[in-house]
Amino acid sequence: MPELLLELFSEEIPARMQARAAEDIARLLADALKPAGLAPGDVRTVHGPRRIALSCTLPAATAAVEEERRGPRADATGPALDGFLRATGLSREQLEERDTGKGVYLYAVIRRPGRPTSEVLAEALPALLRRFPWPKSMRWGDGSAFTWVRPLQRILCVFDGAVVPFALATEGDDGHCLRAGEETEGHRILSPGAFAARDAASWEAGLRERHVIADAAEREALIERGVAELASAEGLEVVPDRGLLAEVAGLVEWPVPLLGRIDDAFMDLPAEVMRTSMRVNQRYFALRHPDGRAANRFALVANIPATDGGAAIIAGNERVLRARLSDARFFWDNDRKAGLESFLPKLEGVTFHAKLGTQAQRVARIEALARHLAPLVGADAALAARAARLCKADLASGMVGEFPELQGVMGGYYAREAGEDARVADAIAQHYRPLGPTDAVPSEPVAIAVALADKLDTLAGFFAVGEKPTGSGDPFALRRAALGVIRIIRENGLRLPLRQIFAAARSDAPVADLLDFMLERLRVQLRSEGQRHDVVAASIGGDDDLARILARGDALKAMLETEDGANLLAAYKRAANILRIEEKKDGCAYSGPVNAGLLEAPEEAALDAAIAEVWPLTRQRLDAEDFAGATNALARLRAPVDAFFDKVVVNADHPQLRVNRLLLLSSLRAAADQVAELSKIEA
Repeated sequence: MPELLLELFSEEIPARMQARAAEDIARLLADALKPAGLAPGDVRTVHGPRRIALSCTLPAATAAVEEERRGPRADATGPALDGFLRATGLSREQLEERDTGKGVYLYAVIRRPGRPTSEVLAEALPALLRRFPWPKSMRWGDGSAFTWVRPLQRILCVFDGAVVPFALATEGDDGHCLRAGEETEGHRILSPGAFAARDAASWEAGLRERHVIADAAEREALIERGVAELASAEGLEVVPDRGLLAEVAGLVEWPVPLLGRIDDAFMDLPAEVMRTSMRVNQRYFALRHPDGRAANRFALVANIPATDGGAAIIAGNERVLRARLSDARFFWDNDRKAGLESFLPKLEGVTFHAKLGTQAQRVARIEALARHLAPLVGADAALAARAARLCKADLASGMVGEFPELQGVMGGYYAREAGEDARVADAIAQHYRPLGPTDAVPSEPVAIAVALADKLDTLAGFFAVGEKPTGSGDPFALRRAALGVIRIIRENGLRLPLRQIFAAARSDAPVADLLDFMLERLRVQLRSEGQRHDVVAASIGGDDDLARILARGDALKAMLETEDGANLLAAYKRAANILRIEEKKDGCAYSGPVNAGLLEAPEEAALDAAIAEVWPLTRQRLDAEDFAGATNALARLRAPVDAFFDKVVVNADHPQLRVNRLLLLSSLRAAADQVAELSKIEA
């Protein structure tokens, strides 16, 4: 099948925008070709510092189409007929008259011959490029309103070995005089000048010959391997940073890893400060010793193989790094001189949120909540309150002002410098955790109390002022905060009454909504771990103790995996369905004691006796939080329930017998529902 190659060659594209742009070009092309009945196959996208490209296969031509439309009645005149003729592009003589059995109607048979795919592409691509959704774009020159992320220099577009002829010019707009062609360019310095390519293979090979590795994944692999080898030769290892690796791969076309040296005068700076300064300002990779200590080396990636082995490049980057670390040294020294507590008054002038007050007001709330949580998590209340009071102080520091990524981390360092208890300093450093799904959660009780207080205050506050997540929108990261709370609770085995805690966090907190939100996040988390969503839903039952919910879910899952459990579930659903139908028919809910004198069949008497035996045993096990014992007790009902449905007709002719048997099923349902909401389990 013929191949399409499209490359959009421009000045340097921001690394963070490249991958998304490659996805967008594939999506937009598929959408643009769909009306013509064309579907790209074998789609491959490529992105780099100066190009976004796509290759795919397409049929040589669109298929011929025959479309039939029914119009007005055959005797129609005036607007009805005129409108149909305009819509079809046919004359009255070209329409057919057909008797449908309900009258004679006009029919239009529209036949469209197939078109060369190249023509379809030439029509579709200019509009596609003009509406391309860059997050930010720019104008240049003075002859066109066409915008691109950076000035677009060439459009390479060939299909089946021939150029697809189109231009960006429109009436009154020269489109920067850009026309599709067959030429692209290699490395700006190492291989300047244009070359022609008429298919993806020759294009990629031609770029490689001209010092451009087109594939971003290959560039990443080369950088990762090259930096690791250089570090290993020095007995060091690279601090993992996938985000930085992807970004650097988007900055270079011909990656050449090099090692530089950090001046020993800066090695007493916190490792996080050096790493952040190198990463944010210079895109350098930090190295460390095998024992985790920061190394006085860094890795950089050049875009050219220098003739001197990179000595001049390394020296230049070392000079730049000295200046950057000197700035960091200034902030470090000044902040320590001022002291962490001195930053607290400045928080009164920092707005947290217009509806939630200043950071100082927020700190007061977190401090009170941390003190409340401390005994629940086994923490010292005074230390938890002290850590909470200081946890946001570093937001007003010079270092965090320069590197917001270090908030919390710097507070921990400054607290240690000020002689605070080690548990207080660690709690300050860790209270934002977990920052993501792979980040560790706090495990020391004081740190747990402060981390929970921070997240629970965020949730309670934003819910109280009506700023809840909606759909995919979550501007205040409340879902992440909820998942953080869940992970801290689960991984530390905590027993927390969430209703009471939310009420303590804010008197105006919508506790029911908050609990529903937390439980929904728990369901999402458990489903992502491969657990059955229906078992999770059945285990919640309005409980606010996550540990209890999880234990109940594990026990329920284990019961349902047994033959007795599976059969009991089927019997429960049968009973519940009968009750639902009969309650709707009778207009009442069946609930209450069973009349033992009306138990005619031995099977219904046996079921009533079994329920009477299982009910208190199940309740006893639940009160002791022995959920496995409770589900095992419930499973004993399997045999008498099976016998009941095998031998007893629920809807008996005698009204009193019917009502009594429905009450018996109601007691079965109630006995099961005290363990879990089995109605939510899918068969």
